[in-house]
Amino acid sequence: MNKRRKFNKLSIPLLKMKSRTFNTLFMLSSVDGKISTGSIDQRDVDKDLPKIKGVVEGLKQYYDLEMRTDLHSFNTGRVMAKIGMNKKKKEIVKLPVSFIIVDNKPHLNNIGLDNLTKKCKVLYLVTTNKKHPAFKREKDNLKVIYYHKKIDFPGLFKKLRQEFDINRVTIQSGGTMNSLLIRAGLIDELSLVIAPVLIGGKNTATLVDGKSLISEKDLIHISALKLKKCVKLNNSYLNLVYEVLN
Repeated sequence: MNKRRKFNKLSIPLLKMKSRTFNTLFMLSSVDGKISTGSIDQRDVDKDLPKIKGVVEGLKQYYDLEMRTDLHSFNTGRVMAKIGMNKKKKEIVKLPVSFIIVDNKPHLNNIGLDNLTKKCKVLYLVTTNKKHPAFKREKDNLKVIYYHKKIDFPGLFKKLRQEFDINRVTIQSGGTMNSLLIRAGLIDELSLVIAPVLIGGKNTATLVDGKSLISEKDLIHISALKLKKCVKLNNSYLNLVYEVLN
């Protein structure tokens, strides 16, 4: 989540005149589809892949591509806590990026909220938790979007477009949230950076987790993709961009 490039307004026709935001799932993945290096929060690709010879050499390319993603980034409070956002930081670099963070438990504490509001342009905190500490900290760049019992994700992305004038969102959440959004038909594009590594582990998060398919009628949850771009990067990395055929 670094500096993003601004999209020209001429790119808006790509939104296909939808009433919601255009959403791109942008992830770093192993060849076997893992988006983490282990099954516990202490394991993380950002922390662990730099230690792996044969992988670290090309890792910067992912972060370079990340800097060119949308100016609105969607994630979860759990991911923010996992990457250390709840810890006090001496210096925080202000970004031109706004964050949309879903956090029900909550995973974010007051320190995390302070860090995020200092780091991003606007923090949109989405929650079903009436006692979330964000309610007591609302200010110009912290806006709480509350849902009773269950978040209406189709309604959320419509609200972001219609009430907050947000056209495009980059999704960088975990496997469970990715599954929920994909199966709800809310992901329009998939941009994957494939790292040349096999991680394994049946309990390690993958690009799309969620409920497993069982019956034939469950096949409606399978999303077909159309390849838009395949770029061979340096050091055996790939960038694959797909249109999601919802």
